[in-house]
Amino acid sequence: MPPYTNVQKQYIAQFVNFTQAKESVAAKFLRSNGWNVEQAVDALLGFKSLHLGILQDRSCDEVLQRGWTLLPDAPEENPDTIGIEGAMKFLGDIQVRLDEVACFGVAELLKSPSMGEFTREGFVEGWKSVGCDSLEKMISYAAELRTRITSQPDVFRRVYRYAFPLCRLQGQRNLTFEIASEQWQLFFTETNGGIAWNTPTTPWLDWWLEFLEGRGKKPVNKDLWEQTEVFMRKTKEDENFGWWSPDGAWPGTLDDFVGFVQQVKRGGKPAGEAMEVE
Repeated sequence: MPPYTNVQKQYIAQFVNFTQAKESVAAKFLRSNGWNVEQAVDALLGFKSLHLGILQDRSCDEVLQRGWTLLPDAPEENPDTIGIEGAMKFLGDIQVRLDEVACFGVAELLKSPSMGEFTREGFVEGWKSVGCDSLEKMISYAAELRTRITSQPDVFRRVYRYAFPLCRLQGQRNLTFEIASEQWQLFFTETNGGIAWNTPTTPWLDWWLEFLEGRGKKPVNKDLWEQTEVFMRKTKEDENFGWWSPDGAWPGTLDDFVGFVQQVKRGGKPAGEAMEVE
């Protein structure tokens, strides 16, 4: 090791302890960052440095504010927002895939204003509200969220409903059918962390999409989006519509879907009998 002062040797030792990097790498990054250990570690690891415990004596708010500055594409001219590139990198760091329901769960927690965008306020306040001030805690929270989404109906509903404004095209009040269909296939199947919308004798999701396609693939408004999830829960409890009434407050599209299932798919018979005939 080249001649360093005792203080510099201490900084190198700290850097190596935090990062497990070689001493030569530690010295290189420390020199280029004015021998500031925090800045040098940030330069090497970026957002992942939050798991090293360097800021263990700081408040949750201070740690999260610092963490925000480490996200890749927070430009100097717009320091309070990150776009799709930074969001993708951040989600990868906390081990959340873009094609899973938990991604919407994180977006809901952090109050993402649009798909692939996060704000400083939402990031800091969201993680602070659940006590996550390190990378390990964020990863753990995401893993717990996956379980809660499928096991706690209120959590699933909250995340599902938050997906509506996130998925709307800019300037549009409704979801296009194509986007709604894609999201229903995410939320209403188990493949990527959703809930399977089917019962022993009825492939509900397939029939629902078939029905809507037959009606011209019309845009989906907020009321239909939200009530479809309520309807899904009801059909899983009783696939023979014992809970349904033509005088209920369901959207007209769902009323028509009931008729489609009863007459077209089941021929006026209960679910089990209809399947036996088929």
